[in-house]
Amino acid sequence: MVAGIVVLAGGVAAPWAVGVVTEQQWQEAAREVNASQPFFQVETAGYRRGLFSADLNGTLLYHHPETGEPLRLSYHGTASHGVTGSLLEFTAAELPAGLAPLFPDEQPRLTLETRLWGTAVAELTVPAISLLDDATGESIKVAETVGTATIRDGGNAAEISLLWPGAALQDGASRISVENVRFQQSMTRLQGDVWTGTGDLTLARLAVTAGEQPPVGLDSLAVHSETRAGDGGTTITTEGSISLQSLTADGESSGPHRVDMVLEDFDVAGWNSFIGAMTDLQAVALDPAADPQQLFEQQMAAMGQMTEALRTLAANGMVFGFPSISLTTPEGEVSGELLIRHPALSDDEKAEMLMVMQRLTGDFRVSVPVALSERYPQLKGQLLPLIEQGMVVQEGDRLVLRARLQDLTVDVNGTLIPLPPVI
Repeated sequence: MVAGIVVLAGGVAAPWAVGVVTEQQWQEAAREVNASQPFFQVETAGYRRGLFSADLNGTLLYHHPETGEPLRLSYHGTASHGVTGSLLEFTAAELPAGLAPLFPDEQPRLTLETRLWGTAVAELTVPAISLLDDATGESIKVAETVGTATIRDGGNAAEISLLWPGAALQDGASRISVENVRFQQSMTRLQGDVWTGTGDLTLARLAVTAGEQPPVGLDSLAVHSETRAGDGGTTITTEGSISLQSLTADGESSGPHRVDMVLEDFDVAGWNSFIGAMTDLQAVALDPAADPQQLFEQQMAAMGQMTEALRTLAANGMVFGFPSISLTTPEGEVSGELLIRHPALSDDEKAEMLMVMQRLTGDFRVSVPVALSERYPQLKGQLLPLIEQGMVVQEGDRLVLRARLQDLTVDVNGTLIPLPPVI
């Protein structure tokens, strides 16, 4: 009898405790989203928690990154409380007039499954769209899109994936099609807004046909990035690449193309401060009701923080740029590289540091086939003055420009160009 009462009490108490934790997790998640970026804000108007379930509603507020114009979308959510976690399901209370015709039968839906130990799995499903205007022949077909995010360790680790099979838009003789977009990211918070991990974005094909113009197409686009910590977590290095198997334009194809990027040995505290300053600057710019004088002061404060963060990054040593650029054309490969460095400074040197640019060094090289410049008169016209000044030299069947930055001066094949100390 006593055991039965204990089991019954536990069965009642567990969902109640899960409900309390779920509400706390939701409020914390909303605060995290709102604080991490200035474009998208989650507002909770009401959260009504019962024993085995909860009901909530609010508004998603999106600010256009250029105009700052707000777009509001009201949402409604329900939560079911279990013994070890909850399942939350969200739908739009009412879709905006421009979106409602796209989803006549089924709305986009978001589910969030939470666990007491801090793991949450979110899944967003956007139903397929199929519209045809019989009068004009215009059509829109978009495949169902599914995105998932697994969040662990209280929001300090996440795995994100997105699968979009594609879309096709037809307007008379013009057509745009996208095929097989995939996104995968694994990330772990290192400090503040600085994360480590890997990310991959792939696009199988993008094709554009506009009337009588030659079609434009991209095949096998891939973007990869990897960020790892060093020196006991005090520095990070990010390596990335963008590759494209082929590009079709003006009736011919070229490729493959690849650009590699690197941010090496960036000080974590300085980089975190720089990211925070950029976020603040964006948030200020998106506030249409800000007082002009206050807006100016906030912008100056953010710019000052960015400048100080740059000084910290430079003083602790860093390398950034493009170690390899390779673009394949029918006339041959266009290759190049650009790397900028700043040495790590001693404590005394940091105290005497006046500007970032003073100790910057860098190397730049670009090599272009002569045949490419001869084919395109506009390119040849741009290169000709540089050739006459000796900045671009011909080596066999290639035109080469080499430059080195040191002591606020750029040496371009022997021609010295002083730089103003702007940073």
